[in-house]
Amino acid sequence: MPQFAANLSLMYTELPFLQRFEAAARDRFTAVEFQFPYAFAPAEVAARLQDSGLQLVLFNAPAGGTDRAGMAAAWEHGARGTAALPGREAEFRAGVEEALRHAEVLGCPRIHVLSGTVPPGVERESLKALCAGNLRWATAQAARAGREILIEPINLRDMPRYFLNRQDHAHELLDAVQADNLKVQMDLYHCQIVEGDLAAKLQRYLPTGRVSHIQIAGVPGRHEPDTGELNYPYLFDTIDALGYRGWVGCEYRPAAGTSQGLGWMKGKTS
Repeated sequence: MPQFAANLSLMYTELPFLQRFEAAARDRFTAVEFQFPYAFAPAEVAARLQDSGLQLVLFNAPAGGTDRAGMAAAWEHGARGTAALPGREAEFRAGVEEALRHAEVLGCPRIHVLSGTVPPGVERESLKALCAGNLRWATAQAARAGREILIEPINLRDMPRYFLNRQDHAHELLDAVQADNLKVQMDLYHCQIVEGDLAAKLQRYLPTGRVSHIQIAGVPGRHEPDTGELNYPYLFDTIDALGYRGWVGCEYRPAAGTSQGLGWMKGKTS
């Protein structure tokens, strides 16, 4: 059965962030992920993980900023990453270095690096070499720390002009970078909106070993996976049949209270 990790940025939002760890543990999650930890001291977050008996499996590098305060506020100020943005190389490197410091304290093996939105008047193709170069540097730093760098295709409805929006775009970057610790974060919500044909995509990409993390949400509302147009029981069976042993992150916005909406998970956890 799939291993599910609660996404503490979208789930349990009825509670302050640092109280969400205990709530996830009460609901029998053994692992969590979240988006940005930079508003909190790493030791404080590590203590919540330890007290709750939870494993942190993924978080994001900063969306922007050159210092901790700027990194903590970057997403709310509209930043969506810097890996593919010209002239932002120093900012990108500062963010990766800060993420690696957090990963060391938090014991997290994976860091998702955001690419950014394509500037007006710029062609996406013209940014591929820059993005690959930034990822080549990031994976070298992460390899020394024993971490993976992940990239994620994100749909253009939720994030207009985002640089990376298709699975083949992500795998092209892996081909260009040629780093064993660069992997794909395959979010089935985003993939359905952009491409569809999810079972075939899973069958194509999971056997390559290049997908290190999967995320789920119902489509189109991004609520629980038992709502909307996707047949997640079938997709979970497909994931199992393909031998995937990684985590499946529950990156959805509960339609009501988080705990009340977890009925879909019964019988699907090991």
